[in-house]
Amino acid sequence: MRPLKHHSDESLAPAYTSRSFARPIPKYDIPAAGLPADVAHQLVRDEMNLDGNPAMNLASFVTTWMEPEADRLLADTANKNLIDQDEYPQTDEIHQRVICMLARLFHAPPEAKPMGTATVGSSEAIMLGLLAHKFSWRKARQAAGKPTDRPNVVFGADVHTCWEKFALYFDVEARIVPLEPDCHILTADRAAKYIDENTVAVGCILGTTFTGQIDEIGAINALLAALKQQHGWDIPIHVDAASGGFVAPFVYPELAWDFRLEHVRSINTSNHKYGLIYPGMGTVVFRDQHVVPQELIYKITYLGGEMFNYSLNFSKPSSQILLQYYSFLRLGRAGYRQVMSNIMENSRYLEKMLLATGRFELLNESKYLPVVVVKLKDPQAPSETLYHLSDVLRQHGWIVPAYPLPANAQETHVLRAVVKENFSRDLAEKFAADVAAGLKKVDAMLGAVEKTLPQEKRQHVC
Repeated sequence: MRPLKHHSDESLAPAYTSRSFARPIPKYDIPAAGLPADVAHQLVRDEMNLDGNPAMNLASFVTTWMEPEADRLLADTANKNLIDQDEYPQTDEIHQRVICMLARLFHAPPEAKPMGTATVGSSEAIMLGLLAHKFSWRKARQAAGKPTDRPNVVFGADVHTCWEKFALYFDVEARIVPLEPDCHILTADRAAKYIDENTVAVGCILGTTFTGQIDEIGAINALLAALKQQHGWDIPIHVDAASGGFVAPFVYPELAWDFRLEHVRSINTSNHKYGLIYPGMGTVVFRDQHVVPQELIYKITYLGGEMFNYSLNFSKPSSQILLQYYSFLRLGRAGYRQVMSNIMENSRYLEKMLLATGRFELLNESKYLPVVVVKLKDPQAPSETLYHLSDVLRQHGWIVPAYPLPANAQETHVLRAVVKENFSRDLAEKFAADVAAGLKKVDAMLGAVEKTLPQEKRQHVC
């Protein structure tokens, strides 16, 4: 056995004994010399300890837990680029299987030939869907000898910001239907005022980030069918099912929001949300391959062989595709139904616990996502109570956003908690107890502030 040198780092094996832990960590310049693997690993892990706890992150819809077998599969496939189809043909085959499974889940017609692609997230998926509809609209207008310089897309103010990004980045007029104080979704009556012959698509949301509600997708489909018969406008619906695409099919199977509706031509979903896989993966699925104009599909040969590609992002990891296939095989429809039912049950339980404090009321009674959205019950209570409560809860490790609703409903302030697969009944009870304790702390804090103000200003305290 070779003797170790007495005072070397080699003789002091634990990473924390390294001299690197007594020196500043490099932050903005690549260091001149590297560190031992275990030391670099420990330094990065320690930095990550300063982040919030993913298990207590009730702000994000993104999956934060998978089984150990999935973790191993993630590590085993992290070195495969999905775009290398010629090099990894079986990975591409699994990719196509996942697309087909989703198309069937979304009730693609039996006679159709659905197509789609995995994306980095729903933002890319939405843009791919809307680009296909823009190109199809322009092609039809050109064939009819009509101008193509004023395309617009209609959607409600309840959308994710990526919808506005699409309009800005791809030179399409965004016709945003504002919310109302008592209506936080896109309705057919209100959408009708914004639609014309230049509308390339209408965007509908299956489960909004703000409230967990859904737009009037069925009624909007009927509206577009009537406009087609009256004016000849064949306007598609793109359903943004980023959050609800894996919830509705299992919890509300009778709800017609998908390809069962004639004008729904494309759907996106975020697999890394209730698809129950790690970030980041979204998917866009088209009702039929004819929905996507051929000029948008690139033929690529320089990776070896010949492949066809429709994407904004070229390289993307294959791991999430394989994780989604794993989850489909692992859970099946029955397993997904059970998981989603559990999540919805826990969200209703959390609602009950928060209402029991006597301080909150639900923003709305109807919701299609496991999202708890409450506002203060007392209309005279300062809205800042919610923001202070959010800060106090963070001191206990909980990450819970408070925010105003979008324009025209911005006077309503809410607190939102997203319930995910690993949010157990025990955690719900602990969270509700911390909310109750936090309210007392906020009340005391606001009361102390009010006492320090002159009498004439106390009535204006927020």
